[in-house]
Amino acid sequence: MFRNLIHIPILVLLFGCAQSQSQPLTAAESKGGSMTQQADPNATKPSDAELKKKLTDMQYNVTQNSGTEPPFRNEYWDNHKPGIYVDVVSGEALFSSLDKFDSGTGWPSFTKPLDPANVTEHKDRKFFMTRTEVRSKQADSHLGHVFDDGPAPTGLRYCMNSASMRFIPAENLEAEGYGQYKKLFEPQPAADPKTLKTATIAGGCFWGVEELFRAMPGVVDTEVGYTGGNVANATYQNHEGHAEAIKITYDPARVSYEEILEYFFKLHDPTTLNRQGNDVGTSYRSAIFVHDDEQRQVAERVKAKVDKSGAWKRPVVTEITPAKEFWTAEAYHQDYLQKNPGGYTCHYVRPVKFE
Repeated sequence: MFRNLIHIPILVLLFGCAQSQSQPLTAAESKGGSMTQQADPNATKPSDAELKKKLTDMQYNVTQNSGTEPPFRNEYWDNHKPGIYVDVVSGEALFSSLDKFDSGTGWPSFTKPLDPANVTEHKDRKFFMTRTEVRSKQADSHLGHVFDDGPAPTGLRYCMNSASMRFIPAENLEAEGYGQYKKLFEPQPAADPKTLKTATIAGGCFWGVEELFRAMPGVVDTEVGYTGGNVANATYQNHEGHAEAIKITYDPARVSYEEILEYFFKLHDPTTLNRQGNDVGTSYRSAIFVHDDEQRQVAERVKAKVDKSGAWKRPVVTEITPAKEFWTAEAYHQDYLQKNPGGYTCHYVRPVKFE
């Protein structure tokens, strides 16, 4: 398969968050910490002079001037620790690591606020476009913007600035006055294996498809392989007739099969026959391999909905066919982009709606 290292599509997402260019935060600039710990609902916002004294230049520019920090060069874009994110000025709780996902934009992204009452949304018409700005309720800090191209279950992407927030690790919540959120991070009983279900799809090179689905809430496991053809014991070197596919094990109590398919139709181009990006051939066809009649009905309904919406300007060519033997791909293909950050992918989530 041809692996082009150019990532042009990601520029769309990068511009989606950017407002103005600022210099990256350095260790010398950092004054550390937030203005307060747990938010006091009766507290008044500090004066501008106090804010300038307590905040770093980057924090002040972002929160007070609606600036934007650089992508990939900020504190929390790649933070995977459990905990919550609070307003750097007031300390009000904003987001949880449980709702954080890798959007590929270089900014911390979340599917929803931790407490919706602590954020407000406003129309932003700068740069000849209309976006939805997100600000904190109490401190009125600029946080970032929200877009409707996120994963299930909300379909939203809260694209935030690290400089607007302070991260509190789960083990420090009680000590810092956020004990009410501690239970969110206590071990949860694993889903009963008997209730888990399987979805099998193909949408081009399986590296990128797996990387996006692995972060989807409700997805328990992913595995890439070959299916849809007749070659037994298929391998990368010998899988004629098969598609590069991904087998998704999911918890239906957390995410539905329909939500998985709608996300699938956003992260690849379902209108290109036997092709995805620079990868050409039947291995890269768009396909849904259904495991029962219920999945077939859902797949046909979602495909028709996507086609009717006009979100894609050409007809959808995704095939819907019964699932066949799934041949697990070689170990080096599994979780490829986790092992090789920055590796080839032509997949990204499009900001489209199927209405």
